Amino acid sequence: MAASPKFQFPPPQTQYSLLSFPAPFVLLVTLNRPRDLNCINSAGNVELHAVWEWLDREPSLRVGIVTGAGRAFCAGADLKEWHQTNLDTTPKPTFVGGGFGGLSRRSGLKPVIAAVNGLAMGGGCEMIVNADLVYAAPRAVFALPEAKRGVLVLAGALPRLVRTVGRQRAMEMALTGRNVSAQEMQSWGVVNGVVEDGDAPDTPVLDRRVVKEALRVAGEIAANSPDSVIINREGVKIGWEGVGVEEGTRLWVDLVGSRMQDRENMEEGVKAFVEKRKPVWRTPKL
Repeated sequence: MAASPKFQFPPPQTQYSLLSFPAPFVLLVTLNRPRDLNCINSAGNVELHAVWEWLDREPSLRVGIVTGAGRAFCAGADLKEWHQTNLDTTPKPTFVGGGFGGLSRRSGLKPVIAAVNGLAMGGGCEMIVNADLVYAAPRAVFALPEAKRGVLVLAGALPRLVRTVGRQRAMEMALTGRNVSAQEMQSWGVVNGVVEDGDAPDTPVLDRRVVKEALRVAGEIAANSPDSVIINREGVKIGWEGVGVEEGTRLWVDLVGSRMQDRENMEEGVKAFVEKRKPVWRTPKL
């Protein structure tokens, strides 16, 4: 591992992810709740938002990589925490800044590469959709299973996903919640490459071939002109987003999603997940 660079700005303190610097100009963020399949709680969302803000601000860094410890990349939101808020008066967890994991709605300046080592579900999949490049292990699985839990895909993925994979494929993911393989996601254009490996889930992060591939690509990017990378990235984003993606997300969250907040089926889906049973849906009054 490369020696830690001298920072102009100190890195944020993190409890739920590990920050390392395995190559010059490269930040590696490892989601580190392996027993919980790296689901992200409200405090973790705040942490990650601060990390990506720091990446953009810190001049010694040019590229970020995000991966997960253990067998999952990220299984989405911490539904146990969410369930607890349904039992008392605790405010519902909310996204900050760049959305889920600080990434699902992030605009930012510097590129972030996702090295998907395993499960990428719900919010974890939403992070992937908005990453700049995505490399996946063959065992990686992607899904938006929110409809199975009675909750919504609210972190920004849907307007972005439809532009990447097309209406019918986006509908399939959003409405069925089915698992999609890394190979299929590559054929859809979400994944840049599937990195063949024989790594076990407990392989150390830096020894994983998918992380090594992400580091290789990050090295290529970091070797280029930093300002050219930032400006060229913005040009691609303008062509992809135009003025529609964030506006689409705002309309979805404000006009449609707000009608579902605190609904009985949302609470039931989360409760059933925690209790490990099938949910009993009620006919919604929309």
